[in-house]
Amino acid sequence: MIIDNPSAGNYEELGLLYLDDGNFTRARACYDRAISSRTDHADPFYRRGIAEIELGDFAAAVPDLERAVTSDPEYDFHRAKGLLAWAYARTGQIEKADGMFRQAIQISTLSETYYHYALFLESQGRNADARTWAQRILEKRPTMPGYLRRRERPWFRKASGLLAKLPG
Repeated sequence: MIIDNPSAGNYEELGLLYLDDGNFTRARACYDRAISSRTDHADPFYRRGIAEIELGDFAAAVPDLERAVTSDPEYDFHRAKGLLAWAYARTGQIEKADGMFRQAIQISTLSETYYHYALFLESQGRNADARTWAQRILEKRPTMPGYLRRRERPWFRKASGLLAKLPG
């Protein structure tokens, strides 16, 4: 379809498919093409930011995620705020990361956000707080329906691993 109609929307759809498949390099390239021809919508920037985070390019992810959060502070049910906070943390912008994480955790219940916040707290030497946030992920498990438990399983494993390495 891209060959017949190389529109920004088609590149966005292809990028989303690549994101879902875990092919973050190709997803990023698709979003680059979508953005080059249409820059008025936050979604391609947000999705490219996700691909950049998955590729470990946090510095590139910051402006893309900032654009999404500025456009809509509640973007993707506040996941954008959590990812932006994580990108800030990974680029050494500690004050910005702390503030953005505080905003995100007031509203979001995403395990991903909780886990990244726990890692941030650990990096700041706040091990007791990190332990609390990792434990919150595991506390959600008993009340979740089976399909959600399966989807959240990687976060449960990561939280358990973090709890095991944090001092008691």
